[in-house]
Amino acid sequence: MKPNLLRLTAVMLAAAALPVFAAPKKVLVVTVTTGFRHASIPTAEKVLTQLAAESGGKFAVDFVRQPAGEPKRPAAPKGKKADDKAGAEKFAADMKTYEAALPAWNAKVAEVLKALSPANLKNYDAVAFVSTTGDLPLPDPQGFVDWVAAGHGFVGVHAATDTFHRFPPYIAMIGGEFKTHGPQVPVECINEDPAHAATKMLPAKWMVYDEIYQMKSFERAKVHGLLSLETLMRNAEEIAKKKGEPGDYPVAWAKLHGKGRVFYTSLGHRDDVWDPAAPEGGKRQNGAELSKLYQQHVRGGVFWALGLEK
Repeated sequence: MKPNLLRLTAVMLAAAALPVFAAPKKVLVVTVTTGFRHASIPTAEKVLTQLAAESGGKFAVDFVRQPAGEPKRPAAPKGKKADDKAGAEKFAADMKTYEAALPAWNAKVAEVLKALSPANLKNYDAVAFVSTTGDLPLPDPQGFVDWVAAGHGFVGVHAATDTFHRFPPYIAMIGGEFKTHGPQVPVECINEDPAHAATKMLPAKWMVYDEIYQMKSFERAKVHGLLSLETLMRNAEEIAKKKGEPGDYPVAWAKLHGKGRVFYTSLGHRDDVWDPAAPEGGKRQNGAELSKLYQQHVRGGVFWALGLEK
């Protein structure tokens, strides 16, 4: 064998012996809102960036964030101020300014959400809606739902169920719809599946202090339950007595949508649920260990939605 051919053969054999590393799965994280905007969104973005960095190259994240310059809707005068002529005139003028600014703002929102066009989604393995709210102006809402059904992943966190109330295919995909919530309360979440990637790190009963959603358009037979409550305290009297209303209150679940995998957790309203170091205005209600468990809960849900966990 000629020397050059020998060297080429040796290089090829050496290359074949090297380990093959799979490219990280790509997750597009959306934190755009057209309704209520949660103060914990920046913390969630930071934690998800951290989880991707710590995933050992299993997944990477890109973000679709809120554009700058959102106009602020003026508050209507109340009480005595409502009868004040000057105050009423100022409110009317402020509303006129706000409404005039809306078209330009809506155009900015639509522009950033072009990242969810069917053509661009070909670059991603999953999309995560993290405390999104309202009717997001996606380029093709049905195309997005169909993209998930074709075999991609979807992760929904907290207010993802307070999104697209007027688009039933999205509600059917995610598996439930936000109805209402009471005051933030401590709850005892029941771990319905200790073997699932999103709950295998959690105890059989997991105490969490958070804003707890009550759902509608939810059918338990159509989801795989992960976390739920047997009772819910919905007002100050029930909190004081530590006795809530019995029932079936879903907190987290997984489901299939066509060939796609959907994971949803309603927890995540508070910064101190997401981040073990978050000061939460000096009034942390959740310990650092709980935040670490929550991060593992979300990471497990992402892994499962991406098909990295059975």
